[in-house]
Amino acid sequence: MAELAVLSLHSSPLAQPGTGDSGGMNVYVRELAAALAQAGVGTTVYVRRWAPDLPDEVAVEPGFRVVHLDAGPIDLPKEDLPDTVDAFTEALVHRLGRDPVDVIHANYWLSGVVGHRVKHRLDLPLVSTFHTLARVKAETGDHEPDRRIDAEAEVIGCSDVILANSVEEVSQLERLYGAEPRRIEVVAPGVEHAFFSPGDQGGARRALGLSEAAPILLFVGRIQPLKGLQVAVGALAALNRPDARLVVVGGPSGAEGAAELARVQSLAASLGVTGQIQYVAPQPHHLLSTWYRAADVVLVPSRSESFGLVALEAAACGTPVVAAAVGGLRTLVEHDRTGLLVDGRDPVAFGAAVASILDRPAYAAALGAAAAERARGYTWSTAAARLRRIYADLSTRALVDCAA
Repeated sequence: MAELAVLSLHSSPLAQPGTGDSGGMNVYVRELAAALAQAGVGTTVYVRRWAPDLPDEVAVEPGFRVVHLDAGPIDLPKEDLPDTVDAFTEALVHRLGRDPVDVIHANYWLSGVVGHRVKHRLDLPLVSTFHTLARVKAETGDHEPDRRIDAEAEVIGCSDVILANSVEEVSQLERLYGAEPRRIEVVAPGVEHAFFSPGDQGGARRALGLSEAAPILLFVGRIQPLKGLQVAVGALAALNRPDARLVVVGGPSGAEGAAELARVQSLAASLGVTGQIQYVAPQPHHLLSTWYRAADVVLVPSRSESFGLVALEAAACGTPVVAAAVGGLRTLVEHDRTGLLVDGRDPVAFGAAVASILDRPAYAAALGAAAAERARGYTWSTAAARLRRIYADLSTRALVDCAA
């Protein structure tokens, strides 16, 4: 196959991860598109115009471009983006009439709805990656509108290929949505090892102006209830080590972001650890490697994760991860070998896991070395090669017909 349309309506690969609604999906789309282009797949990412000064088209690198489509007012909160689906669909159909493609690859449920419509209008195969699933989030208390749940079910029912980031996500797709196993393909994300690799912790701390003696816990991600920063703060308090520091790299995200930050700060004050927490603005993605190297432990206490790029990037830098035993993290982190998994949401349990690493330097070093070795198996070029074959195979298949 030669030409691919990647749909990312709500999240641009050009946006700064960790700001607004930008996060791991931005990294996924950008890195995968670049790897596909390098593999010979002409890749265009279609994004809703999200700022007034954006050019219609951005050539990111040979074979990879981003096209901005007008769909609704520029400055819309994520909660109102479903109202832009019709306009985005029409703009995309018009553009594809001029620049035809062989396959549509939709990311997240909003793009999935667009992809589903365009599939039937232009008779194109549809590949879908959901990144998060509403029914999975509901199981952990993060309820989503019925509109999203129904849309996900429809898109899953009509996608020619459903991509899962891990075997855990395969199980979720089958159990919660009745997805057909034969249409699910596991293609794990990768990590850019040129940036994310082991390095000198002391040098990283000096570069960042961090203490070379203090135990440093690191949280990287958007500040929103789903990501569990309150658990990380509770774990810091449970350590009962006044010398320990929690560094938080990221900013408030979504409708609840500001309120969640206020809750986190109130919790820190009530636990007496406010002075042990350092908040850092979202960083350019490639610079995160220095923060990972500087840390003793990276905390990933998410309520749910289809994969967990932060855990993979930390592992690639040789830093042990203490993660929630949910979703793709259970596949990515091998308990007691590359990091530690914690069942439940108890901050004391997270604190105990962190302490078991901080108190045993040889154990910490062994975890970090094993994590880095395992992370070497995850590359974007591998993911792109798998997808290139999947896209090509679709040209010989009869498309799924959901009678839409």
